[in-house]
Amino acid sequence: MPIGNVHPSVRPAQAGRTDGAAGSAPHRGVGRPRRARGLRSERLAPYILVAPAILIIVVMRLYPLLLGVNFSFTGDGDRNGMAVGLDNYLELFRAPLFRTALGNVGLLVLLLPVAVAIPGLLATFIYLRVPGHRVYRGVYFFPAVLSPVIVGGIFNLLLAFDGPLNAALGSVGIGAVDWLGDPDIAMFMVVGVHVWATFGMSLVVFLAGFATLDSALLDAARVDGASLPKVIWHVIIPGLSRTIQFVFVTTMIGMLTSMFGLLYVMTSGGPEGSTYLPEYYIWIQQGQMNRPALASAASTVLFVIMIVVGLLQIKLLKRAAREA
Repeated sequence: MPIGNVHPSVRPAQAGRTDGAAGSAPHRGVGRPRRARGLRSERLAPYILVAPAILIIVVMRLYPLLLGVNFSFTGDGDRNGMAVGLDNYLELFRAPLFRTALGNVGLLVLLLPVAVAIPGLLATFIYLRVPGHRVYRGVYFFPAVLSPVIVGGIFNLLLAFDGPLNAALGSVGIGAVDWLGDPDIAMFMVVGVHVWATFGMSLVVFLAGFATLDSALLDAARVDGASLPKVIWHVIIPGLSRTIQFVFVTTMIGMLTSMFGLLYVMTSGGPEGSTYLPEYYIWIQQGQMNRPALASAASTVLFVIMIVVGLLQIKLLKRAAREA
């Protein structure tokens, strides 16, 4: 049949298909840019959301830090504002009190595993639902809500030479101990009180880490008859390796930067300067000796110590987790 004689009912259908095909091309062309804009917005969204926090950190933390480092190379007193090079740092390391403070930092590093193990073991017992675990959860966290000044005042009374602790020791025939007046044990007392007052926060972090632990591994260990120490060493520690790293670093930072209140109330740096820490030395130089440049140098040294110790801890813990 000749093309010109095609039935009229066919032509509108063909025309409609042609129009639809022609109209669909612009629609697809408009859709692609919209999808591209949507993908670009999704990629930028995380950066936009974290930008305020980064800005606050830069303005409130990093910029003052850089100013402090720069200020540490200037002088005090008659040389105020003058560049003095490394004179402040040389004076720091010649000062007996600052060397004592650095020695106490080494003591804190040695005691750090104990400070982390205590909340870790308690969190393990709570996770394993020992009898009374709900009560323990609240009791353990209670000291974390107390002010360091209140905690220091309480333990000043308990550890006084004529306090309740020595009275209890005397009742069983043990002589009184000058817990806060003996240079050989005063620092251990302050660290012990700090651990008691702050381990509740680490306990909460460990419990959050246990929520991500694969319970099937614990069940398999129980079926195999593994003892609790083996379960802790071969299952819990590897499974919580990242949580343990976090608690180690935050506990160390807390020991180096959050013990001022206890030191001030319990010992005021004594006896004989035996409980000095860098943060207390910084306060003495800034507030009492009017040596802000020297205090800035001490702050810079403290910051470097925290960075070095934190990185070493993370490296050692990663290696221990691989070996476990």
